[in-house]
Order: sequence, then C-alpha cells, then structure tokens
Amino acid sequence: MSMTIANLEQLQAEHPDWQMELLDGSILVMGPSDYESDEIGSRLLTFLNNWVMPRRLGRVTGSSAGFILPNSETEDANNGDSEPRNLRAPDVSFVRADQLKKTKRDFVKLVPDLIVEVKSKTDRVKPLVEKIELFLELGTVVGILIDPDKRTVTVYRHNQSAVELKGSDTLAVPELLPGWELPVSELWPPEFD
Repeated sequence: MSMTIANLEQLQAEHPDWQMELLDGSILVMGPSDYESDEIGSRLLTFLNNWVMPRRLGRVTGSSAGFILPNSETEDANNGDSEPRNLRAPDVSFVRADQLKKTKRDFVKLVPDLIVEVKSKTDRVKPLVEKIELFLELGTVVGILIDPDKRTVTVYRHNQSAVELKGSDTLAVPELLPGWELPVSELWPPEFD
C-alpha cells in the first residue's frame, strides 16, 4: 500500500517526536543527527539568514521544514493518479521570495531553490546524492552536500558536473544569492581552548 501525505500527518500526530519523510509513497523515519553535523547545518543556516533576511531575498529553513514535491510525469502515469508521493525535508533550504510571498502553517507544495544535505555520522553518501538529484530534477537550482568526514562541500546543479570545494575554497551561489560568499572553512565548528 502506498502511503499518502495524510497518512504521514496521522503518523506524525501519533508520534510527534519522530521526524519522517515520504519517498515514493513509503515512510522514512529519520534518525537524529550527530552533534557536529547539526552544528554545521546550523552554522550554514545562520550564515544564509544573515545574508538573506536584510535583503528580503526569501526564506531559509532547517531540517524540519517539509516540502510536498510534485510527482514526475512517469510517476503519475504509473500510479494512475496525481496524489503527491514525496514529502522531503532537506537539512537547510532556501526559497526565493517570489516563490513564497507569505509563510504557511503547513507543509509547502513547492520545490525550494537551494537545498543542503549535511552527512551525519550514520548517513551513506549515495542516498544523500539521490535526494539532491531528485530535487534538481524537480526544479531546485542548486543542491549542496556537506561531508564533515572528508571536510568537503560538493555543489550540484542540474545537468552540470558536481564541483567539490575544500580547504581554502569559497562557496558561492551567484544565481540565487548574488554577492554572498562563504569560505568553506567557516562551516567547520570552532575548537575552544
């Protein structure tokens, strides 16, 4: 039986402490992130918000913001219906202001312009890349994978080769955030004496 967004909402009401996503009609229960991965995501969210908010460019959200994604034409043909089968929550997301003029008290039915996945200790890279690729196929402009283990940031764009950044490289997303730049080294949590 294929699960629906209504089924997911019912499960979340019954289990409010669980973070869940819907992938091709199947419920995925997400485990908590390790501390470092969450801190990296929070750092990036802060850096993005500090640029986006004063310029009123859009909205930046964290890992609990769910996006109802459109089905591909192939999925609709195979299912015989157009009930959405994917509700995903990237670790960090950016939605341009013209896409979401007013915030909603619900999941939003749109594809974010920028998504970021931060590899946690127990994650495998392949499913994270597949998640990014799904968003790119549906219209996300830029997807980013941060791998704390390798200290790399990989930037994905639809129909382009991925670009890996590390060390003294600088992360920039000029097509969405003109002028914003972040040294990759700023993502890694500081060490205190």
